[in-house]
Amino acid sequence: MNPVSPDMLALQRLYHWEKAAPHQVTLTQPMGGGVIQDYTWSQVADQVRRMAAHLKAQGWEPGSNVAILSKNCAWWLMSDLAIWMAGHVSVPLYPTLAPDTIAHILTHSEAKACFVGKLDAWENMKPGVPGGLPCISYPLSPPDVLNNHDGWDAICARQAPLQGELVRGAEELATLIYTSGTTGRPKGVMQSFGSFAWALDAGITRIDLTGQDRMLSYLPLAHVVERVLVEHGWLRTGMRLYFAESIDTFPADLQRARPTIFFSVPRLWVKFQQGVHHKIPPARLQLLLSIPVIGALVRRKVLKALGLDQCRIAAGGAAPMPLALLSWYRKLGLPINEGYGLTENLAVSHLTVPGTNQEGTVGPAYPGVEDRIDPETGEIQMRSPALMMGYYKDPVQSRAAFTEDGWLRTGDKGQLDARGNLHITGRVKDLFKTSKGKYIAPAPIEDKLVMHEAVEACVVTGANLGRPLGIVMLNAEAVARSRDAAARTELEASLSEHLKGVNATLDPHEQLACLVIVTTAWTVDNDIITPTFKVKRNRIEDIYSANYERWEASGKKVIWQAS
Repeated sequence: MNPVSPDMLALQRLYHWEKAAPHQVTLTQPMGGGVIQDYTWSQVADQVRRMAAHLKAQGWEPGSNVAILSKNCAWWLMSDLAIWMAGHVSVPLYPTLAPDTIAHILTHSEAKACFVGKLDAWENMKPGVPGGLPCISYPLSPPDVLNNHDGWDAICARQAPLQGELVRGAEELATLIYTSGTTGRPKGVMQSFGSFAWALDAGITRIDLTGQDRMLSYLPLAHVVERVLVEHGWLRTGMRLYFAESIDTFPADLQRARPTIFFSVPRLWVKFQQGVHHKIPPARLQLLLSIPVIGALVRRKVLKALGLDQCRIAAGGAAPMPLALLSWYRKLGLPINEGYGLTENLAVSHLTVPGTNQEGTVGPAYPGVEDRIDPETGEIQMRSPALMMGYYKDPVQSRAAFTEDGWLRTGDKGQLDARGNLHITGRVKDLFKTSKGKYIAPAPIEDKLVMHEAVEACVVTGANLGRPLGIVMLNAEAVARSRDAAARTELEASLSEHLKGVNATLDPHEQLACLVIVTTAWTVDNDIITPTFKVKRNRIEDIYSANYERWEASGKKVIWQAS
């Protein structure tokens, strides 16, 4: 591993801000009902020290695992820091997991305790928490948790703060990040304090984070990008973080934060676009943007309405960004930098260079990252000082994740162009062959399908069929419209035209036989998508594959799948 400055490790950054900026407001937490609670660095450090003292008093063996199950909030970050300060390892869980997945992670990690915080569906998740596991609630935890478990505020009130500055070494295990798992059980990725510090060193060479920046933390902190960019970016720079209250208040949360750095997944960037189009039809918006003076006013007005008028760096990742979507935002005056990475490399692999149009790629590798393409399989392979220590309690999978000469196998297919920019062409395992012996890479076709205003998510599938087919899930607004017969007919015609347009851009063997319309939402609860909105292809096959041959043989271009 390349050496990192000890002063840049997570806990040392907390100690730095505790001394250098004790009265600076650094976290802004909505409490509900319009009430906002701010925390200074001094207050953050005090509560972290008190909670760390409580955890240390439990007498667990140093390096024990302690879980965090909560939506993003100030206490999430303070819990993580307290776990580290007490000499332990944090295990974050997505706040939308099914109970059996929660049970698997808590059992597999042998968690000694669990912070159970802000959650929307606790009653559904509760059966996944093993009986007898000590739990600690947050002020915004569900009533059942607040009433039956020790509370954050009560612990901090009675516990004296831990004194001194416990130092955790760069080589020490910091956290287990359980992959969201598009296939199979989640695996616990082991990452060290040094890996996080190095990832920030590399990351800020391309995303120039400063102490004057503001960010809104709303994507799950259990996800590697939010963990690196938001949590560790905050600790590195001392910037101010805002938290989102709920889906319903998200527009107001954005307006409150007016983030200068904003990261989102493609599905949410599409939703923002659809919201704009709902107010200004696409053709009219395009016309207005083309008029010099008026166009500039419209751009500012639209970005201000989104809460992104102060955004100086926008980024996307976790799934491919459709080229048409990137182009739309660039014309709006908000170019999106597309990044690529994995939990196994702390998401620090590739990112387009701000100020440079590298659309259609995920840019060059970060400084210090090496990349190559396997000549036989086309797989992207990389190595850097941010690579994982391995999968927790799984030496077989740990060895399989790397080549014999130490390069991480990403499982993604790609190409490097003459400028060193990486083009991702799909997943190695996602490729499928039609009955005509032709291979189909679904991801580029899906990028085009999802650009219809009624489509929330989609999958291209059809192994061993004569031609592939597309399955599209309608968004809530389109589902509501489809209940009216006339509107349904109009929507069907629009999707048929969309299919025709997409097929016109594809090679003959790639062209879709039909679009299958699904009106039942694909959600985390029904186990069809991951918490980062990636569709689980194996679940799609389980649910729909029995119909594939019938759909292909029907001769229809658009087929409505019964809910």
